[in-house]
Amino acid sequence: MALGRVNPNFTLDDQGITGLGQVYFNLIEPALVETALKRGEGELGQGGTLLVSTGKFTGRSPKDKHVVRTENVADSIWWEQNAEMSPAGFDALYDDMLAHMQGRDYFVQDLFGGADPAHRLDVRMVTELAWHSLFIRHLLRRPDAEELADFTPDWTVINCPSFQADPKRHDCRSETVVTMNFEKKVILIAGTEYAGENKKSVFTLLNYLLPERGIMPMHCSANHAPGNPVDTAVFFGLSGTGKTTLSADPARVLIGDDEHGWSDRGTFNFEGGCYAKTINLSPNAEPEIYATTQKFGTVIENMVFDPDTKELDFEDDSLTANMRCAYPLDYISNASNTALGGHPKNIIMLTCDAFGVLPPIARLTPAQAMYHFLSGFTAKVAGTERGVTEPQPTFSTCFGAPFMPRRPEAYGKLLRDKIAKHGATCWLVNTGWTGGAFGEGSRMPIRATRALLAAALDGTLNNGQFRKDDNFGFEVPVSVPGVADLLLTPRRTWADVNAYDAQADKLVQMFADNFEQYLAHIDEDVKAAAIG
Repeated sequence: MALGRVNPNFTLDDQGITGLGQVYFNLIEPALVETALKRGEGELGQGGTLLVSTGKFTGRSPKDKHVVRTENVADSIWWEQNAEMSPAGFDALYDDMLAHMQGRDYFVQDLFGGADPAHRLDVRMVTELAWHSLFIRHLLRRPDAEELADFTPDWTVINCPSFQADPKRHDCRSETVVTMNFEKKVILIAGTEYAGENKKSVFTLLNYLLPERGIMPMHCSANHAPGNPVDTAVFFGLSGTGKTTLSADPARVLIGDDEHGWSDRGTFNFEGGCYAKTINLSPNAEPEIYATTQKFGTVIENMVFDPDTKELDFEDDSLTANMRCAYPLDYISNASNTALGGHPKNIIMLTCDAFGVLPPIARLTPAQAMYHFLSGFTAKVAGTERGVTEPQPTFSTCFGAPFMPRRPEAYGKLLRDKIAKHGATCWLVNTGWTGGAFGEGSRMPIRATRALLAAALDGTLNNGQFRKDDNFGFEVPVSVPGVADLLLTPRRTWADVNAYDAQADKLVQMFADNFEQYLAHIDEDVKAAAIG
């Protein structure tokens, strides 16, 4: 069965990858959709989308991520967070994977990680599944024909879901493995069909390489004012805090929704597409993202759909709550053509405080910004997990701990120094609860959040009057047009102020307890900003 064209100008032989079946280089979207359908990897959806299931794994496997302990990185990896693999284990895994791949067809995409030509990474993605090749073609950045002609990969990623690792032989945790070898410049992924591992492996790699060049890698979304890239804003935030929704402002230009770098030249997107959650996606609340779920080539992952009409069910999470769609950035009408912006003028750290303690917005000093960046706080609410009966704090350092190969302080110091050097204003925005904790209070009004963000981004908020917060020491505006003054003082929104005080003390202590792990590695100004 002919699956596509084999380009004789490309080969994997010079990388020592031989004995494979047909190898298809840089197939474009129509060929990849056609190929995936012929191979039974998915079904054709409305508008020419590709409907796929990732099987057993519907999310990342962070505990199965490894870094090979080689001499060149032994002293710079955050080993408490990143599981190590021996060079011998990696070599055995590599040899066994290549033996497993013999005679099988594979798909190759030569792509860029990074929109800024001065700082991009040339990545060769070798995938067993045609739809993975389509996915990563959306998510990374595509070279033009002239750039492909002499493409030489800096790194190679090999993804073989059908291969099962042997923990004892390969020095890993389970049959699923994602491992990175900085000496050989190879990433191996096996035992999982979840496509997000492809893009997050490149993000993790950039998170290690870029700080050496003074570039801040960021797990954030970003946008800028129309016609004015100098007016750039970045939005940090864990899942559920509103990072994608709040940055997708139709009145601003979208640079990207997930991964960016901040260099001496400004902000740049790592990616060429978006990987958006689709659970409860609404055509009214997020019309642009919703529209992509009926556009040609969009990968629809782990969604329930009508077997006849292929109509998607955005509420049915029986497969997973982590249902997603992957599409190119140009499917969003207000997306940037260059995916480049200026130095961030405003930095937004989003948190969903289910304890009802934090104000809807606060202004941070550079030291406080580093403190809250290292803390990476949000909260789970009761009912989201078995046994969770009251709000539970979640601290994910740098708003993305699973993707940080270096110690968190390396990224925190970069952020603090860049904020100070370029004069960025940093804001902590609570999209969580007010008037009480989850179950008693109410969700922060989205209109109030949008009004506060608009005032922050257009500069009017900076010129207002502020008070010092009694619990965390940051500055809170006293009054903002379009926002009820009551919301700006959380204690006043509670019917029982004594209950608020007790809840605030509890949250402050949670922050302090979590931050103890960083105290030996940070400067005095950040220690002064710390709680407790």
